[in-house]
Amino acid sequence: MKANQIHTGTFVNQKEVIAVELTNTKGTFVKLFNYGTIINQFVVKNAQGEWQDIVLGFDDIEGYLSEEYLANYPYFGSVIGRYANRIKNGEFTVDGISYQLAQNAGSDCLHGGTEGLDKKVWDIIELHHGINPSVTFQYFSLDGEEGFPGDLAIQLKFTLTENDELILAYQADTDEATPVNLTHHSYFNLSKNGEGIQSHYHQMNASQWLAQDDNYVVTGELLPVAGSLHDFRTGKRIAEGWDSENGYDQSYLLDKNYNDLTLASRTHADDSGLVLAVYTTEPVAHFYTAKYLDVKNGKGGKSYGSFDAFCVETQHAPNSINIPSFPTTVLQPEELYQQTTIYKVEVKK
Repeated sequence: MKANQIHTGTFVNQKEVIAVELTNTKGTFVKLFNYGTIINQFVVKNAQGEWQDIVLGFDDIEGYLSEEYLANYPYFGSVIGRYANRIKNGEFTVDGISYQLAQNAGSDCLHGGTEGLDKKVWDIIELHHGINPSVTFQYFSLDGEEGFPGDLAIQLKFTLTENDELILAYQADTDEATPVNLTHHSYFNLSKNGEGIQSHYHQMNASQWLAQDDNYVVTGELLPVAGSLHDFRTGKRIAEGWDSENGYDQSYLLDKNYNDLTLASRTHADDSGLVLAVYTTEPVAHFYTAKYLDVKNGKGGKSYGSFDAFCVETQHAPNSINIPSFPTTVLQPEELYQQTTIYKVEVKK
Protein backbone atom coordinates (compact mmCIF):
# COMPACT_ATOMS: atom_id res chain seq x y z
CA MET A 1 0.00 0.00 0.00
CA LYS A 2 3.03 2.24 -0.36
CA ALA A 3 4.69 3.73 -3.43
CA ASN A 4 7.81 5.69 -2.54
CA GLN A 5 10.38 7.51 -4.66
CA ILE A 6 14.02 7.60 -3.56
CA HIS A 7 16.67 9.82 -5.14
CA THR A 8 19.90 7.93 -5.87
CA GLY A 9 22.05 10.94 -6.73
CA THR A 10 23.28 9.02 -9.78
CA PHE A 11 22.81 10.56 -13.22
CA VAL A 12 22.81 8.90 -16.63
CA ASN A 13 22.81 11.22 -19.65
CA GLN A 14 22.02 14.13 -17.30
CA LYS A 15 18.88 12.46 -15.91
CA GLU A 16 18.73 11.23 -12.32
CA VAL A 17 18.09 7.59 -11.61
CA ILE A 18 15.15 7.28 -9.21
CA ALA A 19 14.26 4.19 -7.19
CA VAL A 20 10.59 3.37 -6.65
CA GLU A 21 9.47 1.04 -3.87
CA LEU A 22 6.09 -0.71 -3.97
CA THR A 23 4.83 -2.49 -0.84
CA ASN A 24 1.51 -4.28 -0.28
CA THR A 25 -0.25 -4.83 3.06
CA LYS A 26 1.40 -8.25 3.45
CA GLY A 27 4.85 -6.67 3.30
CA THR A 28 5.68 -8.03 -0.15
CA PHE A 29 8.14 -5.55 -1.59
CA VAL A 30 9.30 -4.58 -5.09
CA LYS A 31 12.05 -2.07 -5.82
CA LEU A 32 12.42 -0.65 -9.31
CA PHE A 33 14.74 1.83 -10.98
CA ASN A 34 13.61 4.22 -13.70
CA TYR A 35 16.87 3.30 -15.46
CA GLY A 36 15.77 0.49 -17.78
CA THR A 37 12.71 0.02 -15.52
CA ILE A 38 14.91 -2.50 -13.70
CA ILE A 39 13.27 -4.81 -11.17
CA ASN A 40 15.98 -4.58 -8.52
CA GLN A 41 14.24 -6.47 -5.70
CA PHE A 42 11.18 -8.72 -5.43
CA VAL A 43 10.92 -9.73 -1.78
CA VAL A 44 8.30 -12.29 -0.75
CA LYS A 45 7.61 -14.53 2.24
CA ASN A 46 8.51 -18.18 1.72
CA ALA A 47 6.96 -21.31 3.24
CA GLN A 48 9.10 -20.95 6.36
CA GLY A 49 7.84 -17.41 6.93
CA GLU A 50 11.18 -15.89 5.92
CA TRP A 51 11.53 -12.91 3.60
CA GLN A 52 13.32 -13.84 0.40
CA ASP A 53 14.45 -11.83 -2.63
CA ILE A 54 13.74 -13.86 -5.77
CA VAL A 55 15.53 -11.74 -8.41
CA LEU A 56 19.23 -11.40 -9.14
CA GLY A 57 20.86 -8.00 -9.28
CA PHE A 58 22.98 -5.52 -7.32
CA ASP A 59 22.70 -3.74 -3.99
CA ASP A 60 22.62 -0.31 -5.67
CA ILE A 61 22.35 1.35 -9.07
CA GLU A 62 26.12 1.68 -9.48
CA GLY A 63 26.39 -2.07 -9.99
CA TYR A 64 24.22 -1.88 -13.10
CA LEU A 65 26.44 0.87 -14.56
CA SER A 66 29.88 -0.62 -13.88
CA GLU A 67 32.21 -1.35 -16.78
CA GLU A 68 32.80 -4.89 -15.50
CA TYR A 69 29.07 -5.67 -15.55
CA LEU A 70 28.44 -4.07 -18.94
CA ALA A 71 31.35 -5.98 -20.49
CA ASN A 72 29.43 -9.25 -20.09
CA TYR A 73 25.99 -7.75 -19.94
CA PRO A 74 23.04 -10.05 -19.01
CA TYR A 75 20.27 -7.39 -18.96
CA PHE A 76 19.48 -7.95 -15.26
CA GLY A 77 15.82 -7.20 -14.58
CA SER A 78 15.40 -4.67 -17.38
CA VAL A 79 12.85 -3.87 -20.05
CA ILE A 80 13.87 -5.06 -23.52
CA GLY A 81 13.13 -3.22 -26.74
CA ARG A 82 12.37 -1.89 -29.17
CA TYR A 83 12.68 -5.52 -30.24
CA ALA A 84 13.19 -8.49 -27.94
CA ASN A 85 15.74 -11.19 -28.71
CA ARG A 86 17.38 -11.50 -32.13
CA ILE A 87 16.70 -10.09 -35.60
CA LYS A 88 18.57 -11.97 -38.32
CA ASN A 89 21.47 -9.90 -39.70
CA GLY A 90 19.95 -6.86 -37.98
CA GLU A 91 17.80 -6.31 -41.08
CA PHE A 92 14.11 -5.93 -41.80
CA THR A 93 11.79 -4.31 -44.32
CA VAL A 94 8.63 -2.31 -43.60
CA ASP A 95 6.46 -0.86 -46.38
CA GLY A 96 9.16 -1.62 -48.94
CA ILE A 97 11.89 0.23 -47.05
CA SER A 98 14.84 -1.74 -45.71
CA TYR A 99 16.42 -0.92 -42.36
CA GLN A 100 19.78 -1.90 -40.92
CA LEU A 101 20.20 -2.19 -37.15
CA ALA A 102 23.29 -2.68 -35.01
CA GLN A 103 24.80 -6.17 -35.25
CA ASN A 104 25.59 -6.56 -31.56
CA ALA A 105 25.32 -10.38 -31.36
CA GLY A 106 27.59 -11.70 -34.07
CA SER A 107 25.93 -10.68 -37.33
CA ASP A 108 22.51 -10.28 -35.67
CA CYS A 109 20.74 -7.59 -33.65
CA LEU A 110 20.02 -8.51 -30.02
CA HIS A 111 17.47 -6.89 -27.67
CA GLY A 112 17.04 -3.65 -29.58
CA GLY A 113 20.64 -2.84 -30.40
CA THR A 114 23.66 -1.28 -28.75
CA GLU A 115 21.71 1.01 -26.46
CA GLY A 116 18.15 -0.24 -26.19
CA LEU A 117 15.36 0.69 -23.79
CA ASP A 118 17.26 -1.12 -21.04
CA LYS A 119 19.87 1.65 -20.93
CA LYS A 120 17.48 4.61 -20.93
CA VAL A 121 16.31 6.69 -17.97
CA TRP A 122 12.53 6.66 -18.13
CA ASP A 123 10.23 9.38 -16.81
CA ILE A 124 8.00 8.61 -13.84
CA ILE A 125 4.59 9.95 -14.84
CA GLU A 126 2.32 8.48 -12.16
CA LEU A 127 2.54 6.97 -8.68
CA HIS A 128 -0.46 5.33 -7.04
CA HIS A 129 -0.52 4.86 -3.27
CA GLY A 130 -2.90 2.70 -1.26
CA ILE A 131 -4.22 -0.74 -2.17
CA ASN A 132 -2.42 -2.18 -5.22
CA PRO A 133 0.34 0.47 -5.40
CA SER A 134 1.74 1.20 -8.84
CA VAL A 135 4.17 3.28 -10.84
CA THR A 136 3.99 4.21 -14.52
CA PHE A 137 7.19 4.88 -16.48
CA GLN A 138 7.33 6.56 -19.89
CA TYR A 139 9.97 6.83 -22.59
CA PHE A 140 9.94 8.50 -26.01
CA SER A 141 12.10 6.66 -28.53
CA LEU A 142 12.79 9.03 -31.39
CA ASP A 143 12.73 8.22 -35.09
CA GLY A 144 16.02 6.57 -36.05
CA GLU A 145 17.01 5.52 -32.53
CA GLU A 146 19.04 2.32 -32.91
CA GLY A 147 17.97 2.34 -36.57
CA PHE A 148 14.23 1.90 -36.02
CA PRO A 149 11.75 4.08 -37.92
CA GLY A 150 9.16 6.33 -36.29
CA ASP A 151 8.74 8.14 -33.00
CA LEU A 152 7.58 5.57 -30.45
CA ALA A 153 5.93 6.61 -27.17
CA ILE A 154 6.06 3.80 -24.60
CA GLN A 155 4.47 3.45 -21.18
CA LEU A 156 5.10 0.62 -18.74
CA LYS A 157 3.01 0.36 -15.57
CA PHE A 158 4.01 -1.87 -12.64
CA THR A 159 1.29 -2.78 -10.11
CA LEU A 160 1.83 -4.82 -6.95
CA THR A 161 -1.43 -6.45 -5.86
CA GLU A 162 -2.61 -7.84 -2.55
CA ASN A 163 -2.34 -11.31 -4.13
CA ASP A 164 1.44 -10.91 -4.57
CA GLU A 165 1.12 -10.31 -8.29
CA LEU A 166 3.48 -7.94 -10.05
CA ILE A 167 1.56 -6.80 -13.14
CA LEU A 168 3.46 -5.32 -16.07
CA ALA A 169 1.14 -3.44 -18.44
CA TYR A 170 2.77 -2.10 -21.61
CA GLN A 171 1.40 0.26 -24.21
CA ALA A 172 2.96 2.13 -27.11
CA ASP A 173 1.98 4.20 -30.12
CA THR A 174 3.89 5.44 -33.14
CA ASP A 175 3.68 8.03 -35.91
CA GLU A 176 5.17 5.66 -38.49
CA ALA A 177 4.94 1.93 -39.12
CA THR A 178 7.60 0.27 -37.00
CA PRO A 179 8.33 -3.14 -35.46
CA VAL A 180 7.70 -3.40 -31.72
CA ASN A 181 8.33 -6.44 -29.54
CA LEU A 182 8.81 -5.67 -25.84
CA THR A 183 9.59 -7.92 -22.89
CA HIS A 184 11.21 -7.90 -19.46
CA HIS A 185 14.37 -9.76 -18.50
CA SER A 186 14.30 -10.61 -14.80
CA TYR A 187 16.52 -13.43 -13.58
CA PHE A 188 14.67 -15.50 -10.97
CA ASN A 189 15.94 -17.93 -8.36
CA LEU A 190 13.38 -19.35 -5.92
CA SER A 191 15.79 -21.35 -3.77
CA LYS A 192 16.25 -20.20 -0.15
CA ASN A 193 20.04 -20.27 -0.43
CA GLY A 194 20.34 -19.07 -4.02
CA GLU A 195 21.60 -22.44 -5.21
CA GLY A 196 21.48 -23.31 -8.91
CA ILE A 197 18.07 -23.74 -10.53
CA GLN A 198 18.68 -27.28 -11.81
CA SER A 199 16.31 -28.76 -9.21
CA HIS A 200 13.57 -26.16 -9.74
CA TYR A 201 10.39 -27.79 -11.06
CA HIS A 202 9.20 -26.09 -14.25
CA GLN A 203 5.99 -26.41 -16.24
CA MET A 204 5.35 -24.62 -19.54
CA ASN A 205 2.06 -24.64 -21.42
CA ALA A 206 3.58 -25.12 -24.86
CA SER A 207 3.22 -27.95 -27.36
CA GLN A 208 5.68 -26.46 -29.85
CA TRP A 209 9.03 -24.73 -29.72
CA LEU A 210 10.71 -22.52 -32.29
CA ALA A 211 13.71 -23.85 -34.19
CA GLN A 212 16.85 -21.68 -34.10
CA ASP A 213 20.02 -21.39 -36.17
CA ASP A 214 23.51 -21.65 -34.69
CA ASN A 215 23.30 -18.08 -33.35
CA TYR A 216 19.96 -18.64 -31.58
CA VAL A 217 17.94 -16.85 -34.29
CA VAL A 218 14.42 -18.18 -34.82
CA THR A 219 14.07 -19.63 -38.33
CA GLY A 220 10.28 -19.93 -38.64
CA GLU A 221 10.12 -23.71 -38.22
CA LEU A 222 7.85 -24.99 -35.45
CA LEU A 223 8.86 -28.22 -33.73
CA PRO A 224 6.76 -30.44 -31.43
CA VAL A 225 7.95 -30.69 -27.84
CA ALA A 226 6.54 -34.23 -27.56
CA GLY A 227 9.31 -36.77 -27.16
CA SER A 228 11.99 -34.11 -26.70
CA LEU A 229 13.81 -32.51 -23.77
CA HIS A 230 11.67 -29.40 -24.46
CA ASP A 231 8.48 -31.01 -23.19
CA PHE A 232 7.51 -29.16 -20.00
CA ARG A 233 3.75 -29.56 -20.47
CA THR A 234 3.25 -31.72 -17.38
CA GLY A 235 6.25 -30.29 -15.53
CA LYS A 236 9.70 -31.66 -14.62
CA ARG A 237 12.92 -30.70 -12.91
CA ILE A 238 14.80 -28.23 -15.10
CA ALA A 239 17.88 -30.48 -15.23
CA GLU A 240 15.93 -33.66 -15.97
CA GLY A 241 17.29 -35.02 -19.23
CA TRP A 242 18.70 -31.64 -20.26
CA ASP A 243 21.84 -30.72 -22.16
CA SER A 244 23.97 -29.99 -19.08
CA GLU A 245 26.43 -27.86 -21.05
CA ASN A 246 23.92 -25.50 -22.63
CA GLY A 247 20.74 -25.71 -20.58
CA TYR A 248 17.78 -23.94 -22.19
CA ASP A 249 17.75 -20.84 -24.40
CA GLN A 250 14.68 -21.42 -26.57
CA SER A 251 11.36 -19.83 -27.44
CA TYR A 252 8.11 -21.74 -26.92
CA LEU A 253 4.80 -21.17 -28.69
CA LEU A 254 2.22 -21.09 -25.91
CA ASP A 255 -0.97 -23.14 -26.13
CA LYS A 256 -3.51 -20.31 -26.07
CA ASN A 257 -5.78 -18.05 -28.05
CA TYR A 258 -4.02 -15.02 -29.43
CA ASN A 259 -4.07 -12.03 -27.02
CA ASP A 260 -5.82 -13.91 -24.19
CA LEU A 261 -4.27 -13.47 -20.74
CA THR A 262 -3.38 -17.04 -19.76
CA LEU A 263 -0.86 -19.03 -17.74
CA ALA A 264 2.45 -19.45 -19.54
CA SER A 265 4.55 -21.22 -16.91
CA ARG A 266 4.83 -22.27 -13.28
CA THR A 267 8.15 -22.83 -11.52
CA HIS A 268 8.77 -23.83 -7.91
CA ALA A 269 11.61 -24.66 -5.53
CA ASP A 270 11.18 -27.34 -2.89
CA ASP A 271 13.31 -25.77 -0.16
CA SER A 272 11.48 -22.42 -0.12
CA GLY A 273 8.06 -23.66 -1.20
CA LEU A 274 7.86 -20.65 -3.51
CA VAL A 275 6.02 -20.83 -6.83
CA LEU A 276 6.37 -18.29 -9.63
CA ALA A 277 3.46 -18.34 -12.08
CA VAL A 278 3.80 -16.25 -15.24
CA TYR A 279 0.68 -15.09 -17.07
CA THR A 280 0.78 -13.22 -20.35
CA THR A 281 -1.19 -11.95 -23.33
CA GLU A 282 1.84 -12.68 -25.54
CA PRO A 283 2.02 -15.75 -27.81
CA VAL A 284 5.59 -16.80 -26.97
CA ALA A 285 7.71 -17.35 -23.85
CA HIS A 286 11.48 -17.56 -24.12
CA PHE A 287 12.95 -19.84 -21.46
CA TYR A 288 16.58 -19.12 -20.57
CA THR A 289 18.58 -20.87 -17.84
CA ALA A 290 21.43 -18.37 -17.83
CA LYS A 291 24.26 -20.39 -19.39
CA TYR A 292 26.21 -17.22 -20.14
CA LEU A 293 25.73 -15.57 -16.76
CA ASP A 294 29.03 -14.39 -15.25
CA VAL A 295 28.59 -11.53 -12.80
CA LYS A 296 30.82 -10.59 -9.87
CA ASN A 297 29.82 -8.62 -6.79
CA GLY A 298 26.07 -9.01 -7.02
CA LYS A 299 23.77 -8.61 -4.03
CA GLY A 300 25.69 -9.01 -0.79
CA GLY A 301 28.89 -9.54 -2.78
CA LYS A 302 27.58 -12.78 -4.31
CA SER A 303 28.83 -13.88 -7.69
CA TYR A 304 26.39 -15.33 -10.22
CA GLY A 305 27.30 -18.00 -12.76
CA SER A 306 25.77 -20.41 -15.26
CA PHE A 307 22.39 -21.85 -14.24
CA ASP A 308 22.06 -19.66 -11.14
CA ALA A 309 18.75 -18.28 -12.46
CA PHE A 310 16.01 -18.71 -15.01
CA CYS A 311 14.17 -16.21 -17.20
CA VAL A 312 10.70 -16.43 -18.72
CA GLU A 313 10.61 -13.68 -21.34
CA THR A 314 7.09 -13.17 -22.72
CA GLN A 315 6.99 -11.69 -26.21
CA HIS A 316 6.18 -12.27 -29.85
CA ALA A 317 8.49 -14.66 -31.65
CA PRO A 318 12.07 -13.45 -32.08
CA ASN A 319 12.89 -12.47 -35.67
CA SER A 320 9.18 -12.60 -36.53
CA ILE A 321 9.59 -9.29 -38.38
CA ASN A 322 11.32 -11.45 -41.03
CA ILE A 323 8.90 -14.41 -40.91
CA PRO A 324 5.63 -13.56 -42.73
CA SER A 325 3.83 -16.65 -41.44
CA PHE A 326 4.17 -15.44 -37.84
CA PRO A 327 1.86 -12.82 -36.28
CA THR A 328 2.97 -9.34 -37.26
CA THR A 329 5.06 -7.20 -34.95
CA VAL A 330 4.62 -4.07 -37.07
CA LEU A 331 2.77 -1.33 -35.20
CA GLN A 332 0.83 1.08 -37.40
CA PRO A 333 0.21 4.77 -36.56
CA GLU A 334 -3.51 4.21 -35.98
CA GLU A 335 -2.89 1.27 -33.61
CA LEU A 336 -2.08 0.96 -29.89
CA TYR A 337 0.43 -1.66 -28.83
CA GLN A 338 -0.71 -3.35 -25.63
CA GLN A 339 0.46 -6.37 -23.68
CA THR A 340 0.25 -7.59 -20.10
CA THR A 341 2.51 -9.95 -18.20
CA ILE A 342 1.98 -11.00 -14.58
CA TYR A 343 4.51 -12.50 -12.17
CA LYS A 344 2.43 -14.13 -9.43
CA VAL A 345 4.16 -15.54 -6.36
CA GLU A 346 2.51 -18.29 -4.31
CA VAL A 347 3.56 -20.71 -1.60
CA LYS A 348 3.16 -24.38 -2.50
CA LYS A 349 0.82 -26.09 -0.06
